Amino acid sequence: MTAASITGLAHRGDARICRGCWDQMHVPIPIRGPLALPFRAFGITRSKMNPNICTICERSFRYVKKQSHVAASATILFADIRGFTHLSERIERVRLSQIVSLFQDRCAEGIWAHDGIVNKTMGDGLMAIFNFPIVRKDHAEAAIRAALDIQRLCADALGSLDLDWLGGQPLGVGVGIHSGDVEIGEFSSFRSDFTAIGGTVNLASRLESQAEAGEILLSPETAMQAGALAADATTRLLTLKGIEQPVEARVLDHFIVSSKQ
Repeated sequence: MTAASITGLAHRGDARICRGCWDQMHVPIPIRGPLALPFRAFGITRSKMNPNICTICERSFRYVKKQSHVAASATILFADIRGFTHLSERIERVRLSQIVSLFQDRCAEGIWAHDGIVNKTMGDGLMAIFNFPIVRKDHAEAAIRAALDIQRLCADALGSLDLDWLGGQPLGVGVGIHSGDVEIGEFSSFRSDFTAIGGTVNLASRLESQAEAGEILLSPETAMQAGALAADATTRLLTLKGIEQPVEARVLDHFIVSSKQ
């Protein structure tokens, strides 16, 4: 099999080989089909971070990159349910967990469709990385498209729920996105999963914390890389915790679910 044909197996929506291992090491690890069966016997399966990468990418960073962490250019996305505290005070725990699962599933769907990974889940929030381990030169654009999908999918899903008891409180998703240099690797002695750290991650998190229900806040760096996708965004000057200079965020909106009036 030629390198071109192997690349064809990797770079498709339903990849037959791990896209991360191919992009990072040029090693074809089967993750679907009959050839994947022997690998499953050794615990090499599709990753929960993205079904188009495998658990070698997820748990064996030192093996893949030959070092504990590396510098990389990436786009970081944070998403969180707005109105969650209000919601959690008015709903039983079983139904609350169902809404959180719905949110996590819809976010993952949007992120995976654009080659990102769901790197961390934090109850009613999550963090995604674009451009590692699956390489995307247009990672800022990919993250924005994922965010737009997240807003659309979550608005549709939440809109199907009976929310009359919310008392007019809007329920939606806030998203923050920033592009820049990060350190990616394993930073814990008792966990082998990799993650990203650094100022880029912090700024993306701070932007998400300021996003209202239905909004996507982009850093100037992300907006500049995204071109036409951010052309219609409005500007909002933000003072963010831990960030010395005000940030001219670009704002894409509005996907809000409200109770019936």
